[in-house]
Amino acid sequence: MQMIRVLIVDDSAFMRRVVSDILNDEPDIEVIDTASNGLVAIDKAAKLRPDVILMDVEMPKMDGVSALIRIMNTYPTPVVMLSNLTQKGTHTTIKALEAGAVDFIPKPSGSISLNINIIAAQIVEKVKLAANVNIKKFRAHKTLNLPRVKMKNSEKVIVIGTSTGGPQTLVDILKRLPENVPPIFIVQHMPPEFTQTLAIRLDSLCPFDVKEAKDGDKVMPGQALLAPGGHHMTVKRSRLDNKEIVQLNTEPPVNNIRPSVDVTMESTVEVYGANTIGVLLTGMGCDGAKGMCSIKKSGGKTIAQNEESCVIFGMPKSAIDCGCVNKIAPLSSIPEEIMNML
Repeated sequence: MQMIRVLIVDDSAFMRRVVSDILNDEPDIEVIDTASNGLVAIDKAAKLRPDVILMDVEMPKMDGVSALIRIMNTYPTPVVMLSNLTQKGTHTTIKALEAGAVDFIPKPSGSISLNINIIAAQIVEKVKLAANVNIKKFRAHKTLNLPRVKMKNSEKVIVIGTSTGGPQTLVDILKRLPENVPPIFIVQHMPPEFTQTLAIRLDSLCPFDVKEAKDGDKVMPGQALLAPGGHHMTVKRSRLDNKEIVQLNTEPPVNNIRPSVDVTMESTVEVYGANTIGVLLTGMGCDGAKGMCSIKKSGGKTIAQNEESCVIFGMPKSAIDCGCVNKIAPLSSIPEEIMNML
């Protein structure tokens, strides 16, 4: 059995001990050491070369993001961040994802979460997922600095679905689309506290407006709407003025997730039909495959990110295996592929 060697970094001795116990209970995971802050983590990462680093976001002496940047520049390692559900914590977590963290785990009740055991299964799952990431491949697209494409007016809409590795991938794609882009609907698998922060961050980097969707929002060109965590996002045409609006709901999860890419894609097809363009990006699982099939069946067009540029190839692969993808493209080419379909 291939052991996954993990370094745990947290300023709380309690958290280091409990998380170590959770991981050491797994037969294929070994906690090789712990660190109390980012400075110590950098040193131990260099000496021990762990397979995965599980690191707190907020720590004294050196925070998690600063340590992450140093580690990625010297000894690139899959890093999963432990995040606090505060405004500062969510903001810092988004920065960490942009800086190269593979994923994050929200602490259930603050910096020292006495009830951390309630997310034990999530901790184990994300550590195992991170261990399978080719971190050199993951970092390869971070230096993209390609020109923004141009477009004429279009009647189409774009639906983008993603999960693990999505935040930075979304930045790389959206910042290269034009100011007068058609309406965009984005589903990023992420907890409620983080989607608003992600939307604010994307809005600051893109030439068009990006916002977390609210129930009743009007669908407009030059705007991207991000599904809020914990809510499915659908589209409906109003009977009063024949204009499209967004509707949110908390119906049961689809593919064990809410928001679901499938829900948004299938809803969009009902309103826009063949004018729908579906884009499925990096992520674990199969969410979005059914929606991509609905788009293609309606006469719309679909794009899936290729394996070589994905952090996790699960979601795009599921759609490709279903035979419902018009174009398989590397991350660097997806903006141009979107424009060609528009």
